[in-house]
Amino acid sequence: MAYQEHQAESRRVVVEAPHTRREEVHSEAVHYPERSGVSGAALAAIVIGVIALAAVVILFVMNQQQQETANANTAQPPQTTIVQQPAQQPPVIVQQPAPATQPPVIINGQPAPASGGSTTSGPDDSTTQAAIDKKLNDDPNLASLGITTTVLNGKVTLMGSVKTPQLKAQVERAVRTVKGVKFVDNQISVG
Repeated sequence: MAYQEHQAESRRVVVEAPHTRREEVHSEAVHYPERSGVSGAALAAIVIGVIALAAVVILFVMNQQQQETANANTAQPPQTTIVQQPAQQPPVIVQQPAPATQPPVIINGQPAPASGGSTTSGPDDSTTQAAIDKKLNDDPNLASLGITTTVLNGKVTLMGSVKTPQLKAQVERAVRTVKGVKFVDNQISVG
């Protein structure tokens, strides 16, 4: 059983009355509660200390787990995925033989006209086309008409529109004089 403190407090009081005088003694026992154990402030400090210690321990354990995971990841070589792609093939170049051409037939010292089938003449048509365009653009009367010409195997097709039949004939005559023109198809409209 814990030690209990008792303290007695006594007071003396003198009471005077007209006929008597008397003295009274009052005594009172004061009882102080037990002072065993820890005070509230000390208890709060202990609780806070325990919580802080628990937090430090938890953080230490988590840090150890992270270090173990990091060590495990670095111990294993990283896995790489290799994707193989087919090798690029060089482009296939197909060479075709040039079309067989027959030597021109010469009759009486003149080349005979070609019969059947069409033969292509690459540079001759482009040269003829350029010469026709130059001829029409150099003439101020014909340049403003906007006549379109196409050349295929020496055959010239004229397209567009003019105001008079005389202009139509003038364009055709100008085109016929160009070297390389074999035939003129005049589709120019008058109107």
